[in-house]
Amino acid sequence: MSKEKNVWADFFSDKRSGGHRSSAEEFLAMEAREKLFHLDGGKTLLDFGCGAGELLVYYASEYERTIGVDFSQSMLDEASKRIKERKCENTNLILADDKTVWNKLDFSFDRITAAGVFQYLTYQEIDSFITNASNYLNDGGRIVLFDLLDSRLYPLWKIGLFSENAGFWNIFHKLGFEFKTIISASLNNKPRDILGYSHNPHKIEKIANKNGFEMVCVQSMYYEYKYHAIMFRT
Repeated sequence: MSKEKNVWADFFSDKRSGGHRSSAEEFLAMEAREKLFHLDGGKTLLDFGCGAGELLVYYASEYERTIGVDFSQSMLDEASKRIKERKCENTNLILADDKTVWNKLDFSFDRITAAGVFQYLTYQEIDSFITNASNYLNDGGRIVLFDLLDSRLYPLWKIGLFSENAGFWNIFHKLGFEFKTIISASLNNKPRDILGYSHNPHKIEKIANKNGFEMVCVQSMYYEYKYHAIMFRT
């Protein structure tokens, strides 16, 4: 495992929530409805990086069979609790990462999705994921990557440019804080940004096209600095 992978594996080793803007069930239900709209049907779904299953349990009620995958056992433990509480008998969980998941699947899917996950993968790793995923996608299927960090908007959001009290001194203060955070993280072998990497949507589209997909980019409803990449073959 690479140094970067070790950093993220360590970071998520004891995490038990998916890091949504709100953990309130009302918010999660709204977020799930938005994502189900873009998933747009299908009967079988693979949720890669399902985390604690906050969205997976909502997907399960709309699909005949759902599979949740995550590389964090603590996350899967929480997801298992949610699945039992919601009686999602059509849902199974797999412990795996973007490299090992494919050898653990025994059927293909109408929809392959991930939410807030690909910010932890490089462009090369995203390319490999799309290539592998295409081999497990049924005819007419979609790969839908939710909530990618937009490299054009995320830096502006981080320094508070979208906040109500945006101003020169507030932005200057945030810039200083970000600089200190990066230095501290580098010295302590921790992620420079706990939200991972930001990705330009045009580069993600080039990866999709390379793998034979068309792509539509949609702004996230609930995260102003994120976007969704909807991939399909025509």
